[in-house]
Amino acid sequence: MPCTKAVIFDFVGTLVNCRNYTMDTSREKLHSALVNEGFDVAKDKFLESYILSHEKYRKVRYEQLREVTNAVWVAEALGNLGFEVAADDCRVKAALNVFFQDFINTLELREGAMKLIKQSQKQCKVALISNFTYTPVIYKSVRELGISEFFNVVVVSEEVGWRKPSSRIFQYALNKLQIQPNEAVFIGDSPIEDIKGAKQAGLKTVFVPSKFNTLKNLLESKQEPDYIAKDLNGLFEELTEIIS
Repeated sequence: MPCTKAVIFDFVGTLVNCRNYTMDTSREKLHSALVNEGFDVAKDKFLESYILSHEKYRKVRYEQLREVTNAVWVAEALGNLGFEVAADDCRVKAALNVFFQDFINTLELREGAMKLIKQSQKQCKVALISNFTYTPVIYKSVRELGISEFFNVVVVSEEVGWRKPSSRIFQYALNKLQIQPNEAVFIGDSPIEDIKGAKQAGLKTVFVPSKFNTLKNLLESKQEPDYIAKDLNGLFEELTEIIS
């Protein structure tokens, strides 16, 4: 059996929780930010157009596993309201930075996350794979949470173009780590995105229950991880055995 050369974590749910986050408030701030950037559009009309665009690309993201950045949704929503704007427009990016700041502010490390990451780094390489539609959010989040220094590699679906459970995003991370699939352990809380995706890509898997996914959800999914942890503290105690 090959020795483990890397521990790869999921981010939201697995390592961090969102504290009292509300999408409605953020959407309203997105509208205000766009108005400040010069897009004179009524809030109700923009939100209606934005939600329609969001649902359109949600189908692409979840059915084809192709990641689509929020900038595309926003630009299309504005385009449908008569504005000429591209997804890479600096005004759209500025508004998205405002939109996501609320989300970043709600993130907090789960109990046991810091010591688990540090212990993993002592024993092998450490990486992060996150499904997220706007890459700067993840990079900023890991910096503000004080954990960026522990990761050899951070991979975000928006920059790769594919999202978990697609094997392509796992392979992308493995290539950056310069290791083979059977030399990595993936730790996540989503039965489908994390456990199914990582197993199909050839990685050893560890399921950690979270506020988003419980043991009941895992059983209902019929996915079978290599290990099931009670929580991050329990996983810390078992880490050496798991990655040996």
